[in-house]
Amino acid sequence: MFCAPLLFALVAADPAPKPFPLWSGKAPHAVGDSATDKPELTAYRPAKPNGAAVVVCPGGGYGFLADDHEGKQVAEFFTKAGVTAFVLKYRIVGKDRPGPLGEAPLADAQRAIRLVRAKAKDYGVDPKRVGIMGFSAGGHLASTAATHFDKGGLKNDDDVEKESCRPDFAILAYPVISMEDGVTHGGSRKNLLGDNPGAKLIELYSNEKQVTKDTPPTFLFHTSADTAVVPENAVRFYLACKKAGVPIEMHIYEKGWHGVGLGRDPKWTGGEKSVETWPDRLLDWMKARDLLGKAEK
Repeated sequence: MFCAPLLFALVAADPAPKPFPLWSGKAPHAVGDSATDKPELTAYRPAKPNGAAVVVCPGGGYGFLADDHEGKQVAEFFTKAGVTAFVLKYRIVGKDRPGPLGEAPLADAQRAIRLVRAKAKDYGVDPKRVGIMGFSAGGHLASTAATHFDKGGLKNDDDVEKESCRPDFAILAYPVISMEDGVTHGGSRKNLLGDNPGAKLIELYSNEKQVTKDTPPTFLFHTSADTAVVPENAVRFYLACKKAGVPIEMHIYEKGWHGVGLGRDPKWTGGEKSVETWPDRLLDWMKARDLLGKAEK
């Protein structure tokens, strides 16, 4: 059984973030026993938690994880705003984990959301203010979690599975959204669905087609100059949310290449400074949605 009290006591006692497994045993959809097939969360705790939490999904085309500038740095950004952040190490294709991945990454994201809710008291988190964020292919995973979810309540010995896996909000940064030719990112689709996915599978994971009125409020960031993941992905999701009546805010910057992260590190921005303001717009949005404390009226 998952020894949750001891594990979370150790996490709380150690100021350095430590990864912990999503499942106590073998993860669903695992094909082996390699580290690649063992999803984990790493918790970053603010000095004064405001109750909000976000699961962060780094990008990497479902073939690697950019877990520094789209993971650790993002988590540290959130903790400065009082938000508890959990960086997700989800399943990817690797030498020890062949593709296609299929349902495995979504299972990881759903489990992460359930786990944060199940252990909300340990982290000073409000279980009704748990969101998900993703970059690039991680944005596809986050948008999948925001459009494919259930209320939980499964009858088994795992209390975590009784929690809902619907995120309360979603943040998508230069996300892959569609699996359709001409819009999708080919490498992400291949690693997730294989070389020749059928039409039904393409539609299922084209998340602009899966938006409903129950999709959570969403913040979108992209750039017009992005040629790796074209901004039509974000636009399609925006229009689908708008049609469904889902609260949605989108910012598309003219300049900035793919993978800028928070937009403040020249290593990833190439010195393009215009995109460095997008995290400020995100904080404005979060404040307006009472995710950073009560918004001023």
